[in-house]
Amino acid sequence: MMHMIKLCVGVATLEELESYREERAHWWGADYGENVHVHRTRTRPKRAEEMEGQGSIYWVISGVVRCRQPILRLAAAVDEQGLACCDIIMAPDMVRVTPRPKSPFQGWRYLDPNDAPPDLDKAGFSEEGSAELALELSRLGLI
Repeated sequence: MMHMIKLCVGVATLEELESYREERAHWWGADYGENVHVHRTRTRPKRAEEMEGQGSIYWVISGVVRCRQPILRLAAAVDEQGLACCDIIMAPDMVRVTPRPKSPFQGWRYLDPNDAPPDLDKAGFSEEGSAELALELSRLGLI
């Protein structure tokens, strides 16, 4: 199994990402006819088989890994300029993870499961407001 990590450019909060994610796929005509979310990227991951149906895409929002979405499959696509690209088809579930600071990078990167932050509720942070406590503990190097 392998995960992917990606900067969520132009989004300041997790709530903002949740508010417009459903309409985003329609910006480029990607409609898979089911309750999924789609992110388009230029290149198909070479390790696609390790991600499809197994891994997640971890979203970095304002310099912090905040959530993940399970990757259902990857589909070859063509953009409006006729260039080949890849649609990452994800479950609509936005799973909050233990917040972790992350430096900026371009594109997406593979994320080994051993390096992925745990889901917030599985790490014992299930109460309202506990995400910010978890982030502060992470910044201090305590989790």
